[in-house]
Amino acid sequence: MNGLRTFATAGRVLRQLSHDERSIALMLIAPSLLVGLFAWLFSDQEGVFDIYGPPILALFPFIIMFLITSITTLRERRSGTLERLMTTPLGKADFIIGYALAFGLMASIQAVVTVSFAVLVCGLDTDGPVWQLGLVAVTDAVLGMALGLLASAFARTEFQAVQFMPLIVFPQILLGGLFMPREDMPEALYAISKVLPLSYAIDAINAVTAGDEGWDVYGPLLVVAGFLVGALILASLTLRRRTP
Repeated sequence: MNGLRTFATAGRVLRQLSHDERSIALMLIAPSLLVGLFAWLFSDQEGVFDIYGPPILALFPFIIMFLITSITTLRERRSGTLERLMTTPLGKADFIIGYALAFGLMASIQAVVTVSFAVLVCGLDTDGPVWQLGLVAVTDAVLGMALGLLASAFARTEFQAVQFMPLIVFPQILLGGLFMPREDMPEALYAISKVLPLSYAIDAINAVTAGDEGWDVYGPLLVVAGFLVGALILASLTLRRRTP
């Protein structure tokens, strides 16, 4: 892997995104709007938003970064851009890491904007520090980006990329502990939840909400980071030059 080629790829992606106002709006504004809608929905029920708001902060950036990354990467391959790039010294790892840097930066900005909106505008209150809430949200958004890169390797059209959501995203939402504690699930479902990265992101954000410290917060985050790195490695190994 060549560092200059990797950063050049990241710069190219960021320049392309700068000309796509709709994608930028979807990444930076949509999660805050959804969080605001959720807070408004339960505004008459005291304490509900403080309980369910933090997991929602992990959920919305994860979903949106998965969609944006998978569709954008697939568009590169379908248009032949990736095939042309691969005729240069650019390697698969350069391409994947470059994309990861670009979308990772956008994911981080998105998470910071969403958490700031939830705390400053919607009045979200947690026992833990806000910066830890931001850290979990950033990690989760980057995880969505990594899984989006991986999903794009197996899809042939943008519609197929969206169809991966029921396979990759929805089970994690249902089994991640958002609707009920994972320990209370049937044994088989609990075992499945232990191999889903979003479960650990929700564990981390619940720990921050409860004011826990140390390994209760950073342990699950390390597991999420491991899934993230594994997804990027698999994405580089399965990347195809062009969609048939």
